[in-house]
Amino acid sequence: MPTTTIHASRILTPDEEISDGVIIVEGSRIVAVGHRDEMRLPADAVDYVAAGLTVVPGFIDLHIHGAGGHDVMEANAPALDRITATAARHGTTSLLATTVSAPVEDTCRSLEGIAAYIASHETPDESQPSGPAAEILGIHLEGPFISKACRGVHPPDAIAKPSAELLERFLKAADGRAKILTLAPELPGALELIAVAVAAKLVVALGHTDANYDQARAAIHAGARHAVHTYNAMRAFSHRDPGVVGAILTDPEVTAEIIADMVHVAAPAIQVLIGAKGFDTVLLVSDGMAATGMPDGNYRLGTFDVSVKDGVCRNAEGKLAGSTLTLDRALRNVVGLGVPLREALRMATVLPARRLGLAGKKGIIAPGADADLVALTPDLRVAGVMTRGAGLR
Repeated sequence: MPTTTIHASRILTPDEEISDGVIIVEGSRIVAVGHRDEMRLPADAVDYVAAGLTVVPGFIDLHIHGAGGHDVMEANAPALDRITATAARHGTTSLLATTVSAPVEDTCRSLEGIAAYIASHETPDESQPSGPAAEILGIHLEGPFISKACRGVHPPDAIAKPSAELLERFLKAADGRAKILTLAPELPGALELIAVAVAAKLVVALGHTDANYDQARAAIHAGARHAVHTYNAMRAFSHRDPGVVGAILTDPEVTAEIIADMVHVAAPAIQVLIGAKGFDTVLLVSDGMAATGMPDGNYRLGTFDVSVKDGVCRNAEGKLAGSTLTLDRALRNVVGLGVPLREALRMATVLPARRLGLAGKKGIIAPGADADLVALTPDLRVAGVMTRGAGLR
């Protein structure tokens, strides 16, 4: 089993800061971390010297549709390989492959392909010479049980009424890999579907919804605990009609995604969200699509075409259609708004891991955790990445 010793000027676990630190990795796991003077270093280890760099946990993206010119719903190995490699170059070491509303047969075919890919990559293959690649932790079903009034770019003919039977079909196709279900709680049958989803151990998310405050509160009472791309594709907040945003802002049990690309949400609105909810319930996501890491041009999002100009993605109607954001840039953006680096890191590491029930395994630098690591320059650029022990060499 190969051993790597990583010497860093600074380590942010992110709960603890260690200057002149060392991380020892055996195979795909971290076995020790601490100050250099406190560590017993293996004589046969491969050294990686991160002089002048800060080593942090790998980022976890709960909402990403694609990257590197490919969409997750292509669901074949070459496409998913390209997506995971592109994400890793920007510090994302784990992700949820996120679908969009599509014809049922297309969705099931995609779920089956993604599930098969996850199964084939569950054990790290140390013999492979390829570089770092993000691990697909599961699937985020964004739709089809959403509001047509707040559908964003989801095709209207692919939107479906809440149906336990259809959800069960999706879950069977996903072979136990579905992790998050986004739905609109105001739809007839939505509360009943939330109960089915919670029983299946899904995280139920409020999104693409025109729900009022009371409808959103009812969904939270039923078990919804997450909010998808907060503010976007939601009933707008006002002082007499706080709507779903009001419910998200005032409930500490609900975690809230934010697309911090400064296009989807204005800076003051991000500051309001963080100010209202604190640092423990706001998560950074990319909502990235196939154009992530690629030049401007025409791409696919699910089953439809998207145009990208100046890095901004829009469909034929001119609506925002995902993003080209990466989590390293999201991190820099929120730090630029005055969020302390350690707290910003938690939004991209510990908190999404906790949302998925993976605390202690992902999103943290600690003995027993997966060796998912990112070396950052002083201006928070990615200088090196390790995914489950692969890379940084």
